[in-house]
Amino acid sequence: MQTITAPELKALIEAKAPITLLHVLPDEHFAQQHLPGAVNACVYEMAFLSSVAELVPDKATSVVVYGAGDPSLDSSVAAEKLRSAGYTQVTDFRGGLTEWIGQGFATDGHGRTSEPPCADGVFQVDCDTSIVRWTGRNLFNHHSGTVKLAGGQLEIANGQLQGARFSLDMNSIACEDLADSTYNAMLIRHLRDEDFFAVDHFPTADFVCESAVAIASASPGLPNHTLLGSLTLRGVTQPLSIPAVIAAADTDHLTGQAQFEIDRTQFGSHYGSGRLFAFLGKHVVNDHIHLHVKLHAKRS
Repeated sequence: MQTITAPELKALIEAKAPITLLHVLPDEHFAQQHLPGAVNACVYEMAFLSSVAELVPDKATSVVVYGAGDPSLDSSVAAEKLRSAGYTQVTDFRGGLTEWIGQGFATDGHGRTSEPPCADGVFQVDCDTSIVRWTGRNLFNHHSGTVKLAGGQLEIANGQLQGARFSLDMNSIACEDLADSTYNAMLIRHLRDEDFFAVDHFPTADFVCESAVAIASASPGLPNHTLLGSLTLRGVTQPLSIPAVIAAADTDHLTGQAQFEIDRTQFGSHYGSGRLFAFLGKHVVNDHIHLHVKLHAKRS
């Protein structure tokens, strides 16, 4: 892989060498700060190669790609994509903006950093756009589906999550993988009855977060909070810790996602449990149920 340092690149630019300098971060970042004379095509976009083809139609052109700098992989990925697409003169300025600015070299752009939205307040869960996805398994098969939200809220103070709660509408439980309507209806009846969730007696399942711990080292896309609280299901309350991603879409909207498992037998759902029944054979059902919670909340 051909690479270049900041002083070497600066010398090429000052000598007016015939190169195309390609900034591979998003356009808002390009507008904020970029190397003088650079053009922009975001490597995170699926249309990256199409955008480059418009900017650099001749694949024999000398192209220098750069991004944020180590340890971000943006420029190395961009360089590899261009080489695979047939560009023959691709150089990776691996140090990127970090090295360039560290050398004291000038940049173009408006220089304004975008402030994260301030989302302090109480936010009510939007039950129409929020959803919980479930997966139940046994040794030979699995089923999956959805449960709708019955309500909930998130509370933010000083930029930190202070509390959260949500309720599941157990009457809304649905299966998505069984195409046969008869078998689908049979499974839903089975899930709704006493063997599993006893929905007629316990129409909601409720999670209450008693404390939230921010995960300071979390990178984007990984859980950034641990929600410590309790889940009440079938009238039984058990402690539950949920790793969650909580983020502000803007000042009036929050989103939260969490993936975790619960042991249904702890809540009185005993059907098919290999810990509780003998000689189940093909009738065994895993004790653990996987849940993927996705919440959208609006400022109250």
